[in-house]
Amino acid sequence: MSSGSLVGSRIREKRLDRGLRQAAVAETVGISPSYLNLIEHNRRRIGGKLLADLARVLEVDTALLADGAERGMLDEMRSAAASLGDQVEVERTEELAARYPGWGALIAMQARRIAALEEKSRILTDRIAYDPQLAGSLHEVISAVSAIRSTASILVGPEDIDQDWQRRFHENIHSDSLRLANSSEALITYLEAPEAVMEHSGSPFEVVEGYLAKSGFHVASIEDGADPAVVAKEAGLQGPAEKVLFRVLQVYAGDVAALPLAAFEKTARTLNYDPAAIAQSLDARLPQVMRRLAQLPPNHGHPPMGLVVCDASGALIFIKSVPGFTMPRAGGACPLWPLYSALSRPHQPIRMDVQMPAPNATRFLCFALAEPVGPVLFDAPSALQSMMLVLPDPPESATAPHGVGLSCRICPRTACNSRREPAIGGVGDKTEL
Repeated sequence: MSSGSLVGSRIREKRLDRGLRQAAVAETVGISPSYLNLIEHNRRRIGGKLLADLARVLEVDTALLADGAERGMLDEMRSAAASLGDQVEVERTEELAARYPGWGALIAMQARRIAALEEKSRILTDRIAYDPQLAGSLHEVISAVSAIRSTASILVGPEDIDQDWQRRFHENIHSDSLRLANSSEALITYLEAPEAVMEHSGSPFEVVEGYLAKSGFHVASIEDGADPAVVAKEAGLQGPAEKVLFRVLQVYAGDVAALPLAAFEKTARTLNYDPAAIAQSLDARLPQVMRRLAQLPPNHGHPPMGLVVCDASGALIFIKSVPGFTMPRAGGACPLWPLYSALSRPHQPIRMDVQMPAPNATRFLCFALAEPVGPVLFDAPSALQSMMLVLPDPPESATAPHGVGLSCRICPRTACNSRREPAIGGVGDKTEL
């Protein structure tokens, strides 16, 4: 049921919330109780002055009665419902939000919190499994402990050791103890680092993504024609991160010049955010369209869209996550994503409906394309990049979605020919090679 067809339901709920009788409200706005009854049961359309008068009597904003819940909240509610599949009446989301906006906001808030906690858990798992700094710190601690234990075992052994050697061993234990204390303190500091510190402690790519995420990956200054070099300088990033941001903003500025925002937004809405249809309509390159879709302003009612870019080796060089979707940068990601399939089929666009493992079983519609970047030369390997646009919770398709995961270490799928290693804790350890 559309938002506009539920105006009467919202009027009825607001009237009942305020304890007003139907006849009293009808008399105040100058209509009959029977006509108001038809309106409240969505059997008469309403707008203009009458809608404004009813909003005034009910002490609510006219837009709330006309439009109902915000698009963002509805998207979050539908995303939360997707975790239970067919058990939730997704088609009645708008009705639930219109009748009980407080409950709708609570569902959306809890969905955001669950997604944030799941993402934090994934990041911690990824760090424990693959983080080189963490691995180095742990190695330093274990090395110091092993040295102390080895020296101590000599001192407590049955052999007689002269005082000179005893002194040397004691000095070694003292030195290794100091090394153990320092490495342990460094490890604890790293593990307990606040999020603000961790945000700037990753790779240059992660630092840049953290900066862009603050604006929803939509850079208004670049949209308005600002110089990418100036914007990158004013961002306050240091060293390699500033250079990476400058390159990203250069590409962004080129996309803005080719596809100005106002016209692109209108076309994207008209063509239901289909990258191929948009590219054909605007006579634009598909990679530019995919990037522009991921750059749409987050507060303009567009659906959430993620974007991932990898180089020819499969290393991820750009990640824009969306609720329910991200990919591990430090460890080996699931090779079943169309992002990687596109690398073996350059210039061939791939459209694939995929599904994450249970219990969430979130579905995504993915568009992937691999193309050379930079100059193409004879007798020289081309610099290939693959790009994947991700749309959460697509409409049901006639064919079953393809199963994908995050990485083998946290994937519960047991029957997967692409599994490289057993999952943590033995989940999904029936590897099929």
